[in-house]
Amino acid sequence: MLAAMPPTPPPAPEPGEPRIRDRGDACPGALRLHAADDGRLARLRLPAGRLTARQVEILAHAAETLGDGRISVTSRGNAELRGLADDCGATLAELLADAGLLPSPTHERVRNIVASPTAGLDGLGGPEVQLWARALDSLLCAEPWAAALSGRFLFVLDDGRGDVAGLGGDVTLVAAEPGTVVMYVGGRAFRIAGADAPRAALAAAGAFLDAAREAGNGAWRVRELPEGSAPDVPGALGRAGIAAEPVPPARSLLVLGTPPAPGPLGTGALYVLAPLGRLTAAQLRALLPADEVRLTPWRGAVVVGAAADRLAGLAAHGLITCPDSPGAGVTACTGRPGCAKSLADVRADAAPERPGPARAAGLPVLPVHYSGCERRCGHPHGTWVDVVATADGAYLVDGAPTSRTALTEAVTTARTTTR
Repeated sequence: MLAAMPPTPPPAPEPGEPRIRDRGDACPGALRLHAADDGRLARLRLPAGRLTARQVEILAHAAETLGDGRISVTSRGNAELRGLADDCGATLAELLADAGLLPSPTHERVRNIVASPTAGLDGLGGPEVQLWARALDSLLCAEPWAAALSGRFLFVLDDGRGDVAGLGGDVTLVAAEPGTVVMYVGGRAFRIAGADAPRAALAAAGAFLDAAREAGNGAWRVRELPEGSAPDVPGALGRAGIAAEPVPPARSLLVLGTPPAPGPLGTGALYVLAPLGRLTAAQLRALLPADEVRLTPWRGAVVVGAAADRLAGLAAHGLITCPDSPGAGVTACTGRPGCAKSLADVRADAAPERPGPARAAGLPVLPVHYSGCERRCGHPHGTWVDVVATADGAYLVDGAPTSRTALTEAVTTARTTTR
């Protein structure tokens, strides 16, 4: 089932007025393919970024037989296939369904669930969020009304370490003391039992849909609801039989935490980054053997069941395996020639910065994202070096005009500047 290009956003509302949409959400999916300049695009929702070994193999096979041979990792830990032919939709759907990557054709675009990728692997946080993600996915797919959620609506499940809590979820669950969780929806927070976490997240999503229908402005996300239209989360939890205690929303819990560094994760797991957020089919296969693979919001992959001695082999495949690599933290949008709106081939221009004294001293550097236009598709959350192509063939680096020849030096300086 192929879809037209996403609708043009409606005009911006006047100050104080809510956004109003009169068209449906055309966010790409595995069945609703998006027409791009380099062919069709499919976006596969992977709750908690999780792939079994068999799914890794089938995804690599789909990329090289139906697409351009690459898999893009999104800022939600999902996967995208590009360069697909116009008539490949049915074949792709059959492959994905056979791999268990398409459990519900009616709900496949609403399975946006990010969870702490290293939960249960490194001794930090609580392991239960990975179980919550699977339970929430099953609950979503089982409820017919949940298909009305936008493909942009996001559930975030944080194991208490704060790594994903700041990713802008519409419903965010943060593990607290043993057996409890704090759920954030809009500007409100509720303490609930950990065992109720998946059902509570589903109930909150239902409360949002009710509020959106009543508001009538076509809101796709909680933050788009007009003032005075907050979801009735307490009522939804009560109807679901879930006890909840309102708590003051601790904003400090919802700041962006530190992502894992490439390398070993405790014992029996590794973390690697995809160069510019994109894996070749061969690089994806190189992650095997593995008990499972978890794609991350930082364009990486956690390889569960892998020993540290595999890092050298993964590096030989071009994967980023250490935190001081110049390519660590460098991402880019599709750019030319794949995107008609892009003003530059940003992936070609996104040369890693020179090592410099900060790298040599082991000091942290900011992430950097190269964008082909002002839309800044796929940019990271929090603070990053903002590199945007301009119509005159140059770039803006954090707002400062920069020629293409001076780009590497400007980005290196910006990444190591104290903010």
